[in-house]
Amino acid sequence: MNDLSQAHVLVTGAGGFIGSHLVEALVARAGRVTAMTHYDARPRWSNLEYAPTSVLDAVETVAGDVTDPHFVRTLVKGKTHVFHLAALISIPYSYAAPTAYFQTNVLGTVNVLEACLREEVERAVFTSTSECYGTALRTPIDEEHPLQAQSPYSASKIGADKAVESFVRSFDLPAVTVRPFNTYGPRQSARAVIPTIISQALSDAPSIQLGALSPKRDLTYVSDTAEGFIAAALAPGAVGETINLGVGETISIGELAAMVQELTGTGKPIECDEKRLRPEASEVMHLISDNRKARELTGWAPRVSLRDGLRKTIEFVKQHPDFFDIRRFSI
Repeated sequence: MNDLSQAHVLVTGAGGFIGSHLVEALVARAGRVTAMTHYDARPRWSNLEYAPTSVLDAVETVAGDVTDPHFVRTLVKGKTHVFHLAALISIPYSYAAPTAYFQTNVLGTVNVLEACLREEVERAVFTSTSECYGTALRTPIDEEHPLQAQSPYSASKIGADKAVESFVRSFDLPAVTVRPFNTYGPRQSARAVIPTIISQALSDAPSIQLGALSPKRDLTYVSDTAEGFIAAALAPGAVGETINLGVGETISIGELAAMVQELTGTGKPIECDEKRLRPEASEVMHLISDNRKARELTGWAPRVSLRDGLRKTIEFVKQHPDFFDIRRFSI
C-alpha cells in the first residue's frame, strides 16, 4: 500500500499532544481512523477535543488502556496500520512512580506488538524519544548512538524500543520505530518547557521560573513530527528501522526563553527554580539530531521554522489560557 486512502488506521494515545495532531493529519489521508484515548472517570478526549469538529466527526474514538492485552487485541483487529503513541511521558513524574512507567510503556508496547502480530497488520509505527540517547557522546546524534537511561522514563522507552526490535527480528513484524526529538506546538501540556515559558511570559507573574537554562534541545514543530510518522508508515524501506525525527539545530533553554520574550513583547527576568531541576546525573545536556536517515528512507524533512512554530504556539496559549494554568501541574 503506497498511500493510506484504503487503510483503516489506529492511533493509540490519540488524546495526547502528538497523537491528537497525528489523528488530524490522518483524517485527510486515511480511509478510516480509529483513535484510542486513555479511559478514566472523566468523559473527555483530552487534546483531541481541540481538533476541528470536521476531524472529530470523521473519527471513531475508543477509550481504553494499553496495559489490558484483551482490550488491545480487540482494538487492533481489522486495522491495516497501527500508530502506537500511548505512553506515560512526564520525566519528573517518572522519578515518583517508575513502576507505572514500565507497566505502561514497556508492557503496554508488548501488548500492542502481540496484537499487531496476531492480527497481521501491514505496518506498525512505534514511538520512541530522543531521551533514549541521554546526553550526547557525539553530535549530531544518529540512530547508532548508544542508548543511555538517564531517567526512569527514558529507561522505559529504551525497553519498549528493544521489545519492538525483538518482534521484528524474531517474528518479522512489519514495524518501524520513530524517535522524535523535542516536539512542541499547540495543545502541549504546560509541564513541557515551551508552554511553561509562554504561559509565564503572558501571565501576571513577575518573572519566568525555569529549571536549568544551559541544556540544548533540537525542537520540531508538531505538524512536522506528525508528517514523519506518516512517512515512516509508507516508506517501503523503513521496516525494522529506527528513524530520528529532528531538525538538526539546537537552542539552549535560556536562549529559547529570550526568543519567547521577544515574540510576546515581554521582558521579565528569567530565574532558575531549584524545584524544576532534574537530579544532576539525570539531566540531558545536549540533544541534536542527525536526520539524514529520515530524509533518505522516507523523504521526510521539517518545514516549520522555530520562530513560526513559536508564533503559532503563542497564539494557541493566548486563546486557551485555562489550559496552560501552570498552577494545575505539581509534577
